[in-house]
Amino acid sequence: MSILQVKGVSKSFAGLRALSDVNLNIAEGSVHAIIGPNGAGKSTLLNCFVGRLTPDAGSVTFAGRSLIGLQPHEINQVGVVRVFQTPEIFGELSLLENVLIPALARRDGAFAVNAWQRADGQAEVRDLALHMMEDVGLASKRDMIANSLSRGDKRRLELAMCLVQSPKLLLLDEPTAGMSRADTNNTIDLLQRIGGGQVTKIIIEHDMHVVFSLASRISVMAQGTVIAEGDPSSIKGDPRVQEAYLGGAHL
Repeated sequence: MSILQVKGVSKSFAGLRALSDVNLNIAEGSVHAIIGPNGAGKSTLLNCFVGRLTPDAGSVTFAGRSLIGLQPHEINQVGVVRVFQTPEIFGELSLLENVLIPALARRDGAFAVNAWQRADGQAEVRDLALHMMEDVGLASKRDMIANSLSRGDKRRLELAMCLVQSPKLLLLDEPTAGMSRADTNNTIDLLQRIGGGQVTKIIIEHDMHVVFSLASRISVMAQGTVIAEGDPSSIKGDPRVQEAYLGGAHL
């Protein structure tokens, strides 16, 4: 069963075609990777999913509801949450405060940086935030200032901030970019563990070790369109993918 259906999505900027008739069906509970060279249109496509861009043509339907025309916060409220290439955290706040902000926004339907300072009904939300920090391995650092973390731990913090919102669809844009191999492997382990089949994940990633460790299905983009799709074994051997993504070298 598909949770996200993308049909005929196209997008141009100043006459340059960034996306051309993109079609995708993302199965509920799956881990679906989108790969391709720089400039293939991957991040543009994700921006169409979360309301940062509006397609010129086509449809994006999540759990039976069109996302076209919705504002980013409205899309977030229906259960679509994005993790960016560079972790987006509140660097001057503690880790716990970082997780409380989206937890309270999810509960209240509105975002406020100082939301945790209110006294109404905080205990339950605080317990949820602490539980999520435990899940990502950061509970012992809850009082640390976020800017003091390593890149790997900043990514863990951002994941806790996303997961505390109870997403149905988690969009991960190069989740291991800039990480050491050790941090990358830890992030793979974390992504394999979190959510189970309850959270559908779409991953944009250049590191094939990450892609083949996580994805059950892979779509390959080049020049703004999907050129191949299949399971990891079929993608590895597809000559179109090897030519478009690695100039003919084997994956």
